[in-house]
Amino acid sequence: MATNIRQDLLAGVTVAFIALPLALGFGVASGLGAITGMWGAIAGGLVGGIFGGSHVGVSGPTGPKTVQLATVMHDHMLANGQPDLVFAFGIVFLSGLIMLGLAMLKVGRFIYLTPYSVISGFMCGIGAIVIIIEFNAFVGLPTLSSVREALVAIPSSIANAHLDALLISSLTLGLIIIWPKITNVVWLPGPLVGLAASTLVANGLGLDIDYIPTVPTGLPDLYFPHGSLHQFEEMIGPAAALAGLAIYDSLLTCVVIDQMTEERHNSDQEIFGQGMANMAAGLIGGLTTATATMRSVANIKCGARTILSTITHGGVLLALVLGLAPLASYIPMASLAGILFKVGYDILDFRVFPVLRRMPTSSKISFWTVFLLTVWVDLLVAVGIGLAIAFFLFVKEMSEMWSPEVVGLDDSNRKLPEKIPAHLRKRIAFLQPEGPLFFGIADSLYRQADRLVHYDVLIISFAKVPIVDLSGAFSLEDMILLAQKRNTKVILKGLNPSVRRILKELGILLKIGEENIVETLEQALEEAVDYLGDKFLAQGTRA
Repeated sequence: MATNIRQDLLAGVTVAFIALPLALGFGVASGLGAITGMWGAIAGGLVGGIFGGSHVGVSGPTGPKTVQLATVMHDHMLANGQPDLVFAFGIVFLSGLIMLGLAMLKVGRFIYLTPYSVISGFMCGIGAIVIIIEFNAFVGLPTLSSVREALVAIPSSIANAHLDALLISSLTLGLIIIWPKITNVVWLPGPLVGLAASTLVANGLGLDIDYIPTVPTGLPDLYFPHGSLHQFEEMIGPAAALAGLAIYDSLLTCVVIDQMTEERHNSDQEIFGQGMANMAAGLIGGLTTATATMRSVANIKCGARTILSTITHGGVLLALVLGLAPLASYIPMASLAGILFKVGYDILDFRVFPVLRRMPTSSKISFWTVFLLTVWVDLLVAVGIGLAIAFFLFVKEMSEMWSPEVVGLDDSNRKLPEKIPAHLRKRIAFLQPEGPLFFGIADSLYRQADRLVHYDVLIISFAKVPIVDLSGAFSLEDMILLAQKRNTKVILKGLNPSVRRILKELGILLKIGEENIVETLEQALEEAVDYLGDKFLAQGTRA
């Protein structure tokens, strides 16, 4: 990795200038002030970079987290109408503390349970958002914060484009695309070349376009967590919500990074790193942070390979706040828009586009739902609904793939002992579930009880049932009780220790009777023949 030092440093510088206007904008949007966005980005870059679980993930304020914090602070204002900064940064600090606890519990592994269709929809949605939001800046008009407004305004924006700004943004984008094709200088990233060249052109020609706004400077104020128990109780709910959003926002971004770098991040370490970053942000008056998709992808595209790039990004932002801010004011906003246009394009999941029409229906529904909701509504809503749809469609497919059926013993394709009389075979039914006995098939299992009117004995084989959940266990119990009401004897065979333990703890084995639980099919058939023989003998005696 030592050979990548130069590229990591240059990537960090480039991403810092990309992050700069975003940090200022998020600070203003939060209602806490532009400087809070800067300190949040600095904490995310330095602390999140050092302690995080992704080598190239870049942390800082993000849109979803900013909106969430702003919503909370709407109800916590001081008497003079200003936000209660002590309360705000106390929430940020506490959210980081909660994340440390969750990292210790190792909850990060659950991100890998997210279906690819959801991840792909999220990636394409974020890519589309970046392009839509930056379109106005690309053509030299004020950026609109709402995706809906920006999307609707595109025709008007094209008609009113500022040609000087369009020249600069196009120059930047063009250089980013062309640079890797005309040079082998891999240590100098295209985005930095585009940024430098377009900045020189804009300032050399004295173009009347928008530049990065003035950056507040100076040391941060410190906010140590304190307050009454009542105030802590007020903080814990919003802090937990911020922590949850930070985890999912960060880990989804890390999955995107994994797709692009073919590496594997450490989810629990990433949660820990974000926890440390948010605690640091809370102490220095910074906005809440998470691993940011746009900045992380830009970091990768600039050639970053190690945490040095992320730390450099934080260090550059710190230097700007501590006195180098005037340098940033020479950078055109159109130059950043050109870089971000390419970033948005690169986030799009081109792996899925060629197969989109051929994907299974369930994956297609999940993808388009997450994509459209990400763009039009909200990231968390999109992912939540996408996961729910993917989950229910998966359960539906699983339940349709295996529908257990009661069949007569002669139709079960089992090799049967010749000593079982033919007239007894017709009175024995066989049922063999395959796979987990879970809620998705519980109803279809219970419905099989209607077939038992033709049989006196039902043998249920659990040889291919690894686990059973509460719904499956109670459905089995309902089926057995209904069978017993119809005078059908139920015999269970081949219970593994896990399934046996669950059925025993729920009291179901007690209702079946230990004498009706056997290990092999031969034992089950012997039990069935003995029962039928005794039953027919009793009937003959009564006759």
